Amino acid sequence: MKIAITAHGEGGQAAVDSRFGRTDYFVLYDQETDTWDSLPNTQNLEAAHGAGIQAGQSLAKTGAKVLITGHVGPKAFKVLQAAEIAMYSFGDINSTAEDVLSAFLAGKLSAIDNPGAMGYGK
Repeated sequence: MKIAITAHGEGGQAAVDSRFGRTDYFVLYDQETDTWDSLPNTQNLEAAHGAGIQAGQSLAKTGAKVLITGHVGPKAFKVLQAAEIAMYSFGDINSTAEDVLSAFLAGKLSAIDNPGAMGYGK
């Protein structure tokens, strides 16, 4: 299974980013191969609108089944739901993608079951 984490940089040591649509990178961990990959989100950093929708569509193309982020807006939430990507919040964990992945694998993260701004939808 592929797990995507929003981050400020590439790889497992990248600092996590609470933004979904305007995150710098999606850091992807593949459980089957135990490898890390990164997908830049540059096309959405300066988008006037629709960044979450476009980011959701890009993420769906990677084959990721899980997204770990800070929060997801309503339109992006619908795109991710349609792509059957489960969403989790890293909450107050302000660390690296590897740390957030470990917390997810240990069952310590909350599912995002409602869209919303930072601190909501958890």
